Amino acid sequence: MTLPSWENEKLGTMKRAALWLLTVVQEGGTFTKEDVKSAFPGISQADRRVRDLRDYGWKIDTHREDASLGQSEQRFVAAGQPVWEPGKATKSSAALTETQRRAILTRDGNRCRSCGITPGQTYSGTFETAQIDIARRKVKLPNGTWSVQPIAECNRCRVGGRTLEADLAGVLGGVQKLGGLQLQTLKDWVAADEREFSIVERLWADFRTLPAEARDKVRASLGLPPA
Repeated sequence: MTLPSWENEKLGTMKRAALWLLTVVQEGGTFTKEDVKSAFPGISQADRRVRDLRDYGWKIDTHREDASLGQSEQRFVAAGQPVWEPGKATKSSAALTETQRRAILTRDGNRCRSCGITPGQTYSGTFETAQIDIARRKVKLPNGTWSVQPIAECNRCRVGGRTLEADLAGVLGGVQKLGGLQLQTLKDWVAADEREFSIVERLWADFRTLPAEARDKVRASLGLPPA
């Protein structure tokens, strides 16, 4: 099917923006706000109309979702509904309102649920600060079905965890197998929604991040042979 021209001014700006992304930027391509302004001169809300496409299933990433992008860059990842077709401009039920977004951030303690970092906090060993936004996580339920649920995550974890799936059934099954001190320890952590790691655990985590040559230095310091 031949697409309408994105330059057809009889179409609304959002429809033209969708067609512009498809025919000019193309899937996987990057663009900036300046590119949008150049494509739609004299239309003050053109960039806003591009953002609105996310409500119709269009996937457009910024540096918050894709760390390889610059601060001013966006990537057209995938098209959603063909909004230029009659009756197809129906907002996705997955789109979050600003009120819903704030409620999720508050519920999740306004921190990344994957690594625990808070907004503006600097990642260890870098000068990069964290930004917290909403990701969607696929969750396996006890009845064997899957549910997609919102979760607060930082920019790094959202990028690295796009394909992660959570197994609620497995977690609940594991909890049922605990007893005594182990169960009480878990209850304390869950109640506080926090866990303090011991020095040994932190060293182990740091050790796991070392390259092989550096790990062998640690092994030697412990009197162990190279791996």
